[in-house]
Amino acid sequence: METMTRVDERVTVWVSEQGVPQRLVWRAERFRVTDTPTRLSPTFPGWQVEAAFDVAITHPPTPTEAWRFQGTSETGDTLVFDVSRDPWGQQWRLLRTYA
Repeated sequence: METMTRVDERVTVWVSEQGVPQRLVWRAERFRVTDTPTRLSPTFPGWQVEAAFDVAITHPPTPTEAWRFQGTSETGDTLVFDVSRDPWGQQWRLLRTYA
């Protein structure tokens, strides 16, 4: 049975010249991408929560870059990660993990 965990933590992601994730560091552990990452689109800030839109919002949110990929740690632990990049600060957030 697959277990999904919501995380919402800052992570470091290394990408290829094409912008595709290659490595991730989460909680001081390095994960190497061990499958073909899938772009998640369209995605918007807050898409990881059930109520992403508030009736008070007058403009649509700016789409963010998001990916899903499998990563394997140096100790052999394997997880699937959903990450997104903040379009303004260029920081990556880990949104979900799947075990």
